Amino acid sequence: MNFSLPHMPERPAKPREKGLTMVMDKGLSLREAEDLCDISAPYCDLIKLGFGTSVITNRLLDKIRLYKSAGLTPYFGGTLFEAFAVREMIDEYRRYLDEFEMEMVEVSDGVMDLDHELKCRYIAELSKNYTVLSEVGTKLKGKEISNDKWISFMKTELEAGAWKVIAEARESGNMGIYNDDGSANFELILGIKKALNPDDILWEAPLKNQQVWFIKLLGSNVNLGNIATNEIIPLETLRLGLRGDTLLTFIPCKHNWDI
Repeated sequence: MNFSLPHMPERPAKPREKGLTMVMDKGLSLREAEDLCDISAPYCDLIKLGFGTSVITNRLLDKIRLYKSAGLTPYFGGTLFEAFAVREMIDEYRRYLDEFEMEMVEVSDGVMDLDHELKCRYIAELSKNYTVLSEVGTKLKGKEISNDKWISFMKTELEAGAWKVIAEARESGNMGIYNDDGSANFELILGIKKALNPDDILWEAPLKNQQVWFIKLLGSNVNLGNIATNEIIPLETLRLGLRGDTLLTFIPCKHNWDI
C-alpha cells in the first residue's frame, strides 16, 4: 500500500480464510496471466480456470505453476467436474487433477442431475487429497431450488468436507442468489446468513452493485467470487473504502465534515 489512511478496514494477510477474492480466468494467455500476477496477486486468492477452458488452454501447466508462484490457488471450474462426472469418469478426473498439479477441486451440479448423497460422497472422497470447494445452485433457468434446500445442501456439503461452499450466480450475475435483473435475492441470502457462518460461503458477485451490497451487508472481508480479471483492484478499493460506493461506509459517524 502506497499510503495508509486512517479508518481503513483491516484485511487479513494471505493465505487467508476470509476476505477471499476468487477470480475467473476464462482463457488468459500466459503473458496475460503474468500481467495479472504482477499487478493484482496481493488482492487475489483463488483463480478459477473457468468451465472447461483448461482442456483447450495452451501451456496450461506453465500457467498453473505461474499462479502458484505468485501466491494464487488455481482450480478447474465446476463445469469441468460435471463433464467428467456425467460420463462416469471420476477416476480419470482425479488423474487429470494430479497431472496438472491441482491442490483444489470444485464439485458442482449446476447443470447435470446429481443425487445429493452421491455429491456429498464425491466431496468426502476428494477432500482426503484436495481442498474442496462445493457449489450450490443451478445454471439452468427454470430449475428451481427452494430456500430450505439451498441451506440444507450447504450445511451437508460443509459437513461432508467442503472447505467453502460457493453460492451460485453464474458469471452473468442473474441466477442463483440473484434475481433476473441482478438484484440480490434478499430472502435467500439472509436465510443463508442466519443459518451458516458467512465465512464458510463464497458468494459469487460478478457485478459491482452486487459486490457493494455484500460488503455493506457482511463487511470488507466477505468472500466474493467470479470476479473479472480487470476488476480485482477495483474490488479491493471497494473493500477498503477507496471508491465512491463505499467511501463513507467505514468512517466513524462522529466525524465532523464541516470545513
